[in-house]
Amino acid sequence: MLDTKRLLDQFLSGQQPDQNQYGQPNQNQSPLGDLARSAGGMLSGNLGGIGGGAVAGGLVAVLLGSKSARKMAGNVATYGGMAALGALAYHAYRNYQAGQSPTTTAQTAASVPALPAPQGTPFNPASEAEQQSLGRHLLRAMIAAAKADGHVDATEQANIFAQMDRLNLSSDDKAFVVDELRRPLDIDSVAEGVRTPEEAAEIYAASLLAIDVDNPAERGYLGMLAARLKLDDKLVEHLHATIEGATEKSPAPAR
Repeated sequence: MLDTKRLLDQFLSGQQPDQNQYGQPNQNQSPLGDLARSAGGMLSGNLGGIGGGAVAGGLVAVLLGSKSARKMAGNVATYGGMAALGALAYHAYRNYQAGQSPTTTAQTAASVPALPAPQGTPFNPASEAEQQSLGRHLLRAMIAAAKADGHVDATEQANIFAQMDRLNLSSDDKAFVVDELRRPLDIDSVAEGVRTPEEAAEIYAASLLAIDVDNPAERGYLGMLAARLKLDDKLVEHLHATIEGATEKSPAPAR
């Protein structure tokens, strides 16, 4: 059975939740806490604990090919995949609603500990079914964003499938990723089913983590996605400012 929350952790770290950075079982650790502490060992080396941040790499880095992934800094790296995305989107949305400037949002994202999104909000649904639904939307958004520049051709797909085997994913996890990779790029399918502005903001934030904003094709994709999600231009600025303030680029993997 597909567990979208667990697969999101794989997208953002590249390790099993029950393993440490050396592939050994964790002992006396919460799965998400240890995941954050050890994330990134597979793809970018040991970052030296929570202060070093967690790599928004894992399957994202695999999907991005030769492009660089991003490293989450600060306490947001301790939250785990879905919770981390929720915290980032919540930070941007709260500052947007408060009328703060995107510059302030970027500064606080870089210097102030990020608060987890309140439970029961669209950023952090209360029920398991709602969490799984949101997780599926976020995963679909990240895979679509990674394909936005057209670099994921048949050869690249074969390479991705080979590297996925290293992550010891379940058959359902692999089937979901394979199906999404082979699906024609369709922004409407990413935006459909979004019920609230908050969920739309989180989907956009997830897309930002899996895209290179310096690429013209990907900038065009983000513009169309924001339009489909009906996001206010100011909110989009806050989302960009939050991701830029709370993450930094890691070196591109060797190919």
